Amino acid sequence: MCMKLGLLFIFSTAFMIGAMFFGVGAEPVADKQALLDFVRNIDHTSLLNWDKTFSVCTSWIGVTCNTDQSRVVALQLPRVGLNGPIPTNTLSHLSALETVNLMSNNITGPFPSGFSKLKNLTYLYLQHNKFSGPLPLDFSVWYNLNVANLSNNYFNGSIPFSVSNLTHLTSLALANNSLSGEIPDLNIPSLQELDFSNNNFSGVVPESLQRFPSWVFSGNNLESAHAHALPHSFPVQSPNASHQTRKTKGLKEPALLGITIGVCVMGFAVIAAFMIVCCYMKGGAERQTGKSYKKAASPKKESPRSQDKNNVIFFEGCNLAFDLEDLLRASAEVLGKGTFGTVYKAALEDATAVVVKRLKEVAVGKREFEQLMEAVGRIRHDNVCALRAYYYSKEEKLMVYDYYKQGSVYAMLHGKRGEGRVSLDWDSRLRIAIGVARGIAHIHAQHGGKLIHGNIKASNIFINSQGYGCVSDIGMTTLMSPTPAPALRATGYRAPEVTDARKVTPASDVYSFGVLLLELLTGKSPIHVIGGKEFVNLVRWVNSVVREEWTAEVFDAELLRYANIEEDLVEMLQIGMACVVKVPYQRPTMYEVVMMVEEICRVNSTGNGSSTESRSEGSTPTEITTTLPL
Repeated sequence: MCMKLGLLFIFSTAFMIGAMFFGVGAEPVADKQALLDFVRNIDHTSLLNWDKTFSVCTSWIGVTCNTDQSRVVALQLPRVGLNGPIPTNTLSHLSALETVNLMSNNITGPFPSGFSKLKNLTYLYLQHNKFSGPLPLDFSVWYNLNVANLSNNYFNGSIPFSVSNLTHLTSLALANNSLSGEIPDLNIPSLQELDFSNNNFSGVVPESLQRFPSWVFSGNNLESAHAHALPHSFPVQSPNASHQTRKTKGLKEPALLGITIGVCVMGFAVIAAFMIVCCYMKGGAERQTGKSYKKAASPKKESPRSQDKNNVIFFEGCNLAFDLEDLLRASAEVLGKGTFGTVYKAALEDATAVVVKRLKEVAVGKREFEQLMEAVGRIRHDNVCALRAYYYSKEEKLMVYDYYKQGSVYAMLHGKRGEGRVSLDWDSRLRIAIGVARGIAHIHAQHGGKLIHGNIKASNIFINSQGYGCVSDIGMTTLMSPTPAPALRATGYRAPEVTDARKVTPASDVYSFGVLLLELLTGKSPIHVIGGKEFVNLVRWVNSVVREEWTAEVFDAELLRYANIEEDLVEMLQIGMACVVKVPYQRPTMYEVVMMVEEICRVNSTGNGSSTESRSEGSTPTEITTTLPL
């Protein structure tokens, strides 16, 4: 009887908790109506699935809600053909908005005055539109503003001094406008990215901003003596570093509600457990004997983090079990040799196949090596190849990954083209591109933006079970001896500013991704041979062909067999070329790249019914900063 009462109590508790959560997950009706008013009162050329019968939080393109789906927190509509001014009394009602991305549209009129009501605004992207008039006078209403990109518009007037009150600001881009007057003293320690080029500023550059390179202020009427005195080195942190996490002061309503529910659940659970324990205590000695036997027969539960067998360290979630001797006994097949060592396919005694990377010329000590392994081993993302285990000794340094039967993307693109070879169609290449972009963006968001891949190339890209690109070999450049610049450049993936492989940045990762994108589009290696003797750099070749307006000749002949993809190809080519510009600061961030590539995926899906109709299914959404969902 006691047992039945305990179970009844548990079921009742579960029902009440379910009811509580059901109430929490209600549709944000007011926000939904505001968005409907917005889209009904502005012209747009792209199809948006903003149907009032669909869920705004789970179905609407470009809209992201908070975790309990009570408010809209992000609006991302880049390149959807918005035309005309932003309608009044629409977006201003989305008071919980943290991210607004309306870049690369045709929006006109002054800066929306209603945006002053968006007190939680953290990321603002309005570049490449036709906004005009002065900048908002009081920027301090957006206390949490982290990124503001208003470049490539028609703004005029001066920069308000209130910008200096934005203590969380990391990126400010006002390039290619008609702004004038003197540049105010923006003494903001958090500021990492700046671009005031091609305006009508006069006077001198404030001392607080002289840590930025001179090209940041080029194309203005600033006094040349001061402009030449500016340092040409980049800031201490890369200008393309991932956006820092915003520290929220106090607890928001969803957090308080979560804590309240958690306390209630814990209280109910304690009471239920107490009732059941009481029932078991009355069960007599026979039950106690049975329990003792099961406890003795059960193996001891291992540490959730790792197990240590002959110094082979396994990460959480790894179901492998072997030691160093098992690896040494395993039959091995050489898969490839690279800059950092040799890669083997090892077949263990239980028929499990793993990939073992045997490192060479590791220049750091055990502590630094283990720190990187721990950082990489904790990453769990659909588009990042999981590091399963590693081994360190003075003589050997090993890394263990899952084995991908299909091989690397390099092998798929550049393997022997003959009978039996399956070429990569456009849908497959698009999935590879979006997966890799998401994976790199996720890597850049780890450890406060300090984790860099550093060695992005097709041979380090694999395809996950859903067909999306998956990135391997994270951070290896920081472990190795410095590689001479000519050897780096020979691969064709290295950014031109990288002279020491150990000193890579998020911007150099973007460059490498751009080369990979061009590789997917052209079918050519980053360094390839023309005419049997001349070595050609892919980036320079693509630039020269496009410059001569022979764009169609750029694309892989295998792609030209597919119908209705010409526009997608050209748009993807533009993204790739934006990633490989010479000036690091002019490259987009990986977050911006993800948004641009995902937009092509969405248009491709809604426009021609491609099999990529659900681009998010095989790839976990990227989180940057606190949570910048895509």
